[in-house]
Amino acid sequence: MRVGIAHHFGWAVAVTASAGHQVADRRRIELIEPGVPAAPIHHDGKPLDDAGAAALVATVRASAARVTAGALDHLASQLPEPIVSMSVRAWPLDFPGDIAVQRRVPYEARADSVMYLQVLAEVAHERGWIVHVYDAKDVERQAAAILAGRADEVLRGPGRRLGPPWTKDHRMALAATVVAAARPVTHGA
Repeated sequence: MRVGIAHHFGWAVAVTASAGHQVADRRRIELIEPGVPAAPIHHDGKPLDDAGAAALVATVRASAARVTAGALDHLASQLPEPIVSMSVRAWPLDFPGDIAVQRRVPYEARADSVMYLQVLAEVAHERGWIVHVYDAKDVERQAAAILAGRADEVLRGPGRRLGPPWTKDHRMALAATVVAAARPVTHGA
């Protein structure tokens, strides 16, 4: 089984597919605990200095690690076969780790998102899953090229068979599993 993730701040769409690209599971998973700020770099509370922001990011990251691990363990326990890989959106490998730098342009626009991607990758690696990354803007086109005449049935068919929800996030996550199966490129955590 391969899992494709389309993440947002604090939650994600997870689509799990078989080797034949059949959807085995689709669900929304939470990535942080209730009451924890979903976007610590863009925190709406009182203004924080760099040390305060770093402490908040550490709190949110720890929450994300716990909740993401639990959500993915729960998903894995409900599947008929083991998960071998997880696909997440790509992020720059050289993205700065220093919170003071992350709070500045151009990094601040992506810092919260990158944190979730890194946590997802770390949790997957801890489970022995291969982590694949994908370009969100191009993954559906890449999957369609791989699937050729089967593209519509594989990528849009689940929406017709399973009913709502089957959104762009679902298609993108499924497309990422198709691309991962065909081009096993990994991303470090």
